[in-house]
This record gives sequence, structure tokens and C-alpha cells, in this order.
Amino acid sequence: MQGDATSPGVTKRILAARGAKNAVSAEHAYHAFVEQERTANGQVESVATVFLTNRECPFTCLMCDLWKNTLDTSVVPGAIPAQIRSALHSLPPARHIKLYNSGNFFDPRAIPRQDWEEIADCAQGFDSVIVENHPRMCGPQCGEFRSMLDGPELEVALGLETSHEPTLARLNKQMTVQDFARACETLTDEGIRIRTFVLLRPPETTEAEGIARAVESVRFAFDCGAECVAVIPTRPGNGILDQMLQDGTFESPSLRALEHVIDETVAWNRGRVFADLWDLERFATCPDCVQARINRLHEINLTQRITQRVECRECDSSRS
Repeated sequence: MQGDATSPGVTKRILAARGAKNAVSAEHAYHAFVEQERTANGQVESVATVFLTNRECPFTCLMCDLWKNTLDTSVVPGAIPAQIRSALHSLPPARHIKLYNSGNFFDPRAIPRQDWEEIADCAQGFDSVIVENHPRMCGPQCGEFRSMLDGPELEVALGLETSHEPTLARLNKQMTVQDFARACETLTDEGIRIRTFVLLRPPETTEAEGIARAVESVRFAFDCGAECVAVIPTRPGNGILDQMLQDGTFESPSLRALEHVIDETVAWNRGRVFADLWDLERFATCPDCVQARINRLHEINLTQRITQRVECRECDSSRS
């Protein structure tokens, strides 16, 4: 991929490397659960996450695997509110709700504009509503939806991925660092909270570069006004990254790399920094200490306090 990631052929290469999508229905959210999260008020509270089923995102990003649970066509008006109500009916009560749709909440081809009022009605009783959106799709519509919410605060989750401009260009995300900064300014002016996703060790990045650039990306996100940053280890499984893994242009980060980034950035106390814990075992090199390391990161996520690092005789001896 090196040297041609911004060429017209990159999207075709990404699409050609894909497998089949999962079978999903516009009648149901494809997944929903409640978990504990440290929220903006400093408390650990319950958060309901509803993964909505809708049209695929128009931005074909190199690292994305969310397309697996999307439709090829837009949903009809009314489908999204029905998905939300059905999902919430199946879940225990929660204080906050995330409406993640494998793309962009403010893409009218994904979430029909005429559904906003009913979606806002579904959100009544929650303290906050978190939606995800591409920085280039942030505009006056974000404030319009916020004004419909009767009580809950609105938070928009933006994928920065990296503040390293050449790497960002290679991700085919079709935005610049300045696009991200402008989106943050727009949201801040509307009184909307911002959370950000940062990738740890995207393609064509060494382990040391991955750590340093993730740390700088977290710093940049906070400088732009983000209050919460999730650090996500880059993982294969979407087709193109598996090919890059085989040809040597991509390698997943280590669990220790994630620990390093979290230890440094949480200590700044500039905002919440979360380690993405999904499928984290795959990044470990030592079976003796992997669960202890994951447990430590989980504790840091909830407390936002750095705890003592895990000591492992097997790891320490292999590194000496």
C-alpha cells in the first residue's frame, strides 16, 4: 500500500480484499449491551450501547471492519427508532446511551433526518447520548439534533485515528488533521462534548513509532477540545489488513505498547483515556500475565488512576 494509499485505486483494493458481510436486518440492532464506564462527571455509571443496523459508511477506511454488519441500501424512515426501542426493551436500565451505527449518525442515507425527533424521544431519561460521526460530516445539523434532546447531553465520537498526517492519508479516511480540528471547533461552539478514537500502530508503523504517534494523537485530540479518548490497537480481520500482515507492511501492536500509551496519557489528567479491551488477548505475548494486564487496564479505565505495573518473571526474563 505504501506510496499509493491516496490514489483512486486504493478504495477498490480495500473492497476487493473483503469477505462477505454478516446477515443483518433493518428490523433489529445487530448488537446491544450495558457496561460500566467512567463518565464525564467522574462517576462509574451504566452505559447502554446499541449497534444500529443501517447503510454502510461512504468512507472506505483502510482499518475499518464495521462494514461487516451493514446493509447495502438505506433503511426506511422509522426503522432506526424501532431498533432503539426494541434494543432498550431487552437491556437493563442505564444512565447513558451510545447509538453507534457503523458509520455516521449525521449521514442522512444512514439515519433518516425525519427520525431525529423520535430518536430524541427514545433518549429521554438518559443523562447523555453518544453518537459517532466522521469529522467531515460535522456541521449545523449536529446542533439541530442537540436542540431536540430534552435533558440528555449530546456527545459526538470522532475518529481521529492519528495526528500524523502522512499516516492519516494512507488510511484512506479522506480527511486531514485540520478537518478534525474544524469539526471539534464546530462541536465545541454548539456545546457538544467530544470523544475521539486513536489507533495504536496503524500500517507502515514500527512499534516505537506506534507508541509515540498514539501519544501525540491523544495530546492533539485534547488540544482540539476532546474530553475522552479511546486508544484502539489496530487489528487485522477486515481483509486488506490481513493482506498487509502477510506482506510485512502491517503488524499489530503489543499489549505492552498499549500499556505504555495508557500509562503516559492518563497521567496527564487532561481528560478520560480508555484502553479498548476488546479481544485484547490477541496482542499478548505471554500467557502467564495477560489476564493480569487486562485487569489492570480495566481498572485504569474505571478509575483513571495509574496502578502498579504487572510484574511477570517469564516476561522479564525473556526481555533481559
